Amino acid sequence: MTLVRWRPIRERDQFHHDMNRLFDSFWTGRAATEGIAGAWTPAVNIYEDDDRYTVSVALPGLTESDVHVNIENNMLTISGERKLENEDAQENYKRIEQYYGEFTRSFALPNTIDTEQVEATMDKGVLHVALPKRAETKPRSIEVKVH
Repeated sequence: MTLVRWRPIRERDQFHHDMNRLFDSFWTGRAATEGIAGAWTPAVNIYEDDDRYTVSVALPGLTESDVHVNIENNMLTISGERKLENEDAQENYKRIEQYYGEFTRSFALPNTIDTEQVEATMDKGVLHVALPKRAETKPRSIEVKVH
């Protein structure tokens, strides 16, 4: 008989991991192991400073040609598709945790955006969309004069 050392911390961590998978499958409508096909949602950060809004979207493994950025009726839409590299060998995978398939993210833009000056760049799997504010909407300081 082999003695195995009991490690309650490892069991607690495994329980925590299993519960997260259970809740993920409940909220997304599919099990965590079914991540191969279907809609996925890339993570987005939105930052604002005095001159612009910047939308950063995590798109690891995608290139510029896989991503589409559109602005229509003050709505920014970012869409694309991540394809499984080796779809022929799909049945040979033992575990797939990355989501594949099409995605779409849309954001309502404020009226202060100069849509003619919007720029999108891709760097190391992160899409950056710069949304400059119109000059007339930027805050400005007015000097108070004393007579």
